[in-house]
Amino acid sequence: MDLFAATRVFVQVVDSGGFARAAEVLDVSNAVVTRQVAALERHLGARLLNRTTRRMSLTDAGEEFYGRARSILEQVAEAEAVASQGTRSPVGLLRISAPLSYGISHLAPVLARFRQRYPQLRLDVDLSDRLVDLANEGIDVALRIATRLDPGIVSRRIATLDAVVCASPGYLRKRGRPRKPAELAGHDTLGFSYLGAGDEWPFTAPDGSREKVRVHPEVHSSNGELLRDLAIAGGGVILQPRFIVEEALQRGALVPILESYRTLELKLHAVYLSQRFLPSKVRVFIDFLVDSLGSAKTP
Repeated sequence: MDLFAATRVFVQVVDSGGFARAAEVLDVSNAVVTRQVAALERHLGARLLNRTTRRMSLTDAGEEFYGRARSILEQVAEAEAVASQGTRSPVGLLRISAPLSYGISHLAPVLARFRQRYPQLRLDVDLSDRLVDLANEGIDVALRIATRLDPGIVSRRIATLDAVVCASPGYLRKRGRPRKPAELAGHDTLGFSYLGAGDEWPFTAPDGSREKVRVHPEVHSSNGELLRDLAIAGGGVILQPRFIVEEALQRGALVPILESYRTLELKLHAVYLSQRFLPSKVRVFIDFLVDSLGSAKTP
């Protein structure tokens, strides 16, 4: 059995959603595709696909093998293209994951310029606030916003993002303006589900002293825009990255509070699988992000 060929057939079956469509793409018979996948499963000693007359799905072993195999095949394709063209310009498909709000507000113009510089690269961009599994989901690089990342994660810092505590003018007229962080305990608050600090909002006073205030949000949400709009409607106080609330602050729909205190300083990181075997398409993308976004604090 040709392990590389069988692996490529298996990946095509998954990408195509079935054996028949994979056979069409590869221009071979259904029987050839079936034999290749069966031979691969025998070689690995594990079932990769659950097959019925109506549907096909990956097993747990299949999920693990697919993610890694797809990455390897793409790196081989990229190496072949570089060797044959005599150029170091990256080619192929770059899979990117990014936070929903940041992706919508900041990423599109950056990606447009990146495509102009590297037109042979195709992009597949997934906007989601969940933590993706890079290996199993075939993601080349994920952008994450956090105060810090878990040890062992391979990453590069791209930019620093400010966070702001704010509320609507109407809410502040009704409930009063907090002058000290501790006063937030008596206010309605709106909590972001993925905030690294949880419901303990950190503050640093002008003299350098630090404190954390435990809030009890009336609403939790995984979407910053929803919380922003609730705050604009008078729902309470929010702690959000500035890029989510900047437009509302500029037009006066939200008002910053506790401005003499510093709060969360968030970092935008590019997360990837390996520093040792970094594909050129990932390297040039991360370098481009640093050049485009990393020169100063991003609002």
